[in-house]
Amino acid sequence: MSENNNKYLPIEDHGIIGDLNTVALVGLNGTIDFMCFPHFDSPSIFASLLDAEKGGSFSISPAHDGMKHKQLYLPDTNVLLTRFLSDEGIGEITDFMPVEDLGHGSELIRRVACVHGDMTFRMHCGPRFNYAQSTHTVSQVNENQIMFTSNGPDGMVIRLKSTVPIEIDNGDATATFTLTTGQKADFILEHFTCDTPPAYDMEAFVTCNLYATIDYWKEWIANCTYKGRWMEIIHRSALVLKLMISHKYGSMVAAPTFGLPEELGGVRNWDYRYTWIRDASFTVFALLRLGYKQEAKEFVNWVDRQCDDLKDAGYLRLMYTLEGKLELEEIELPHLEGYRGSSPVRIGNGAHDQIQLDIYGELLDSVYLYDKYGAPISWDFWNDLRRQVDWVCDNWHRKDEGIWEVRGGKKHFLYSRLMCWVAIDRAIRIAKNHSYPLPNRWTEERDSIFFSIHHEFWNEELQCFVQYKGADTVDAATLLMPMVRFISPKDPRWLSTLKRIEDRLVSDSLVFRYRTEEGFDGLAGGEGTFSMCTFWYVECLAKSGQIDKARLYFEKMLGYANHLGLYAEMLGLKGDHLGNFPQAFTHLGLITAALSINDILEGQENKRKL
Repeated sequence: MSENNNKYLPIEDHGIIGDLNTVALVGLNGTIDFMCFPHFDSPSIFASLLDAEKGGSFSISPAHDGMKHKQLYLPDTNVLLTRFLSDEGIGEITDFMPVEDLGHGSELIRRVACVHGDMTFRMHCGPRFNYAQSTHTVSQVNENQIMFTSNGPDGMVIRLKSTVPIEIDNGDATATFTLTTGQKADFILEHFTCDTPPAYDMEAFVTCNLYATIDYWKEWIANCTYKGRWMEIIHRSALVLKLMISHKYGSMVAAPTFGLPEELGGVRNWDYRYTWIRDASFTVFALLRLGYKQEAKEFVNWVDRQCDDLKDAGYLRLMYTLEGKLELEEIELPHLEGYRGSSPVRIGNGAHDQIQLDIYGELLDSVYLYDKYGAPISWDFWNDLRRQVDWVCDNWHRKDEGIWEVRGGKKHFLYSRLMCWVAIDRAIRIAKNHSYPLPNRWTEERDSIFFSIHHEFWNEELQCFVQYKGADTVDAATLLMPMVRFISPKDPRWLSTLKRIEDRLVSDSLVFRYRTEEGFDGLAGGEGTFSMCTFWYVECLAKSGQIDKARLYFEKMLGYANHLGLYAEMLGLKGDHLGNFPQAFTHLGLITAALSINDILEGQENKRKL
């Protein structure tokens, strides 16, 4: 495994850039080793993060030994600088993608500069189309342009342009060039179609788009209304979240990657390039709290417009493609060895057809928040939602696979029942806000769920709410009970449950979602701690009156971010990042926890409207 490890940069040693259609992962060594192109859910063209030999990459690095590597974002932007420092010289790469709002899209721009001294660089661009399953042909247009054409079913064509001569070497593009102090070299990789404009003055084009992209991101973050503690960290999380929102559809990917393991060498390697209904309430809440009403509106509109399943009660699914479809067949890619040998690598997601009752609560909560603090929803949309609430009233008592998408069989999960309560409760609130007709049955069923949770999921011996009916285990998802206002954060039953969660799932500031050795999830192997759950935990601590402890653990958790302030889904016990990267849910959790702690410290907890 050690030899295998040397071929792969750690997951956390990456930054991301994007154009609101897709993202690219850029390593500390200057290599783009993951990019699906031209959309989040398109097949990959670079995936050496999942197979160092076969996956494909786009590398630019100095031809010198002993380089020190640094990486940073230009402040308040998603423009990434990768620096190479040595006694002989300093070089840097500026990586960015012009966003579609600027009239562009489907372009990856890399500007290489020599800041000091004389530096020789090597460039190697080796795309591997269709998840490295399709061969390609390559042709040289002139000494500064090369075309790659996929032989796969999509027939994709990408064009690499450069201000320095490039050559074809065994189907890839290569270049070796020397820059002196102040000199630059530019590379543009673009999706080539019949509408792609001809070649242009590249240096002027790159400079113009660099400044325009910087301005775009600075103007976007300037609209953030939050002015409290940890503002720089919250801004970075907001910028990351914006990168994961589809410009075309308004939906958000859970993470822009697939196949990155939750345990090195393990089998929990999933595809997260889809939109989870579960993320809806957290996304809408965080965006509204930061002042981004337009993004919240577009997300709610996506739910209304794209999810045709809303019109048929009971057919809402937990995840959809960015377009709102169910084309999510899970398949394995056996030709890819996986990150550090962690196989199988999967695309698609077989959990899409599971029954997960909690999604109705998350959906209704997000709509309630938007309706109250964004803009009133339409009567037609309400009619679709009303049918879903009626279905929840009929089916809340069913077993399901739960929030964690277990593959070990259905159970009566506490979290699912809790969110059914939320679904009906928020629907009642929306109806009252609009003076809509309110069926008596809704109140009756909501109250029945309330008593069910207190009677059937409370373990008197353990003095806690348990993970599922009849269990003697706890679940980090239970941390949401006070956050969705089901129970007071200072209720004795809740405080004793929080203590039990601390005893079983918490290690300092790190939180496991549940104990995999209890074997109920139907999967082999283990996993790291869930970063999202840590932020739930510190928010619960703050709301329970343990504000000093909450602040300490929150700030300790900030130290587990990577060098750019980004988080993968999980953390290993060595602090290594595991799972898909970066994960939206984690950054959403960070934002809401920070805002809650700040409100309490400022004495605003019960004064703020949202």
